[in-house]
Amino acid sequence: MRFLKRKQISLPLWQNLRMNILLRSSISFVFFFVLTIFTVSAQEKQYQVLAAGFYNLENLYDTIDDPEKNDEEFLPKGLKNYTGKTYLEKLDRLSEVISKLAIEKTPDGPALLGVAEIENRQVLEDLVKHPSLASRNYRICHHNSPDVRGVDVGLLYNPKYFVPIKSHSVNVPLYSSSGNLIKTRDILWVEGYLLGEKIHVFVNHWPSRRGGEEASSPLRQKAASVCKHTMDSIEVAEPGAKMIVMGDLNDDPMSPSIKKVLNAVGTVEKMTEKTMFNPFEPFYKKGIGTLAWQDSWNLFDQVIFSPSWVSQPAQGWFFSKAEVFNRPFLTQKTGNFKGYPQRTYVGNEYQGGYSDHFPVLVYLYREKK
Repeated sequence: MRFLKRKQISLPLWQNLRMNILLRSSISFVFFFVLTIFTVSAQEKQYQVLAAGFYNLENLYDTIDDPEKNDEEFLPKGLKNYTGKTYLEKLDRLSEVISKLAIEKTPDGPALLGVAEIENRQVLEDLVKHPSLASRNYRICHHNSPDVRGVDVGLLYNPKYFVPIKSHSVNVPLYSSSGNLIKTRDILWVEGYLLGEKIHVFVNHWPSRRGGEEASSPLRQKAASVCKHTMDSIEVAEPGAKMIVMGDLNDDPMSPSIKKVLNAVGTVEKMTEKTMFNPFEPFYKKGIGTLAWQDSWNLFDQVIFSPSWVSQPAQGWFFSKAEVFNRPFLTQKTGNFKGYPQRTYVGNEYQGGYSDHFPVLVYLYREKK
């Protein structure tokens, strides 16, 4: 019956009908193709990228005798013969490293850089004014610490990206087995806005392993508990607050201070609301470290995140990637310490290097609206 009706249509009319059908089909295909392109384009997201990091500057002292600091060996007449020339070379080396951090992904380098083993604020002022760094206009957050060696921690920040609103010096009360007070570095807590989003940054330099790892472990666990208690207080006041713990922790990612006290895990799949995320745990498990001792590597320098940095779906800034900045120019090329970070001194012998630690970096992303 359909065939008979088709035969009754005159040839010119049938050709016109066929052309109309083909035209409508073509228009439908073009519309579908354009719609598909639009849908795919809408799904392609663009992101802002920022970097943050930490660097132990290995005894960045000035050459001025401070009676309140234990700085005698880092003076022109001290054991290390630490002269003005040495100090300027040290600034050259450190500024060279910092100027190269993260520039492959963000030309301005780290928006935030925690530092340790600095004598005072002035050495940081001299560092950020160095010609290699001056164009970044880094600013400084710093408080004096009661440390027996006279060294502090600090935070360098680029005001284009970060605006601090408060900085605090969090004391770490430590006591020996005999009840004597042990003077150590305070924790620097800085709260501010990272391109409009509030975050909290904790810069740490926990007690060393002097006396042995096991014997000194309770001191680092105490420092970790002070940091964790402060973060817990923030979480009560600001649920879901974005917090970063960075520093030379003098412990590896699997140590009790980090695994048990901070409750940090190395994979997002293991995250809960009560854990923290340590992206440097996988590096450690692969044998990658930030400092070497007796032919073995430790990864003391870490950046650890509160859960909101890795929650899904991502809200605002989120963690993307971590890196140990162990570039070849930073390593010792010959001798007993070949492959180690090229340091400033070995004992009292000047080496003219950079630091006995490699820097660490993390990259933060945020969707462009």
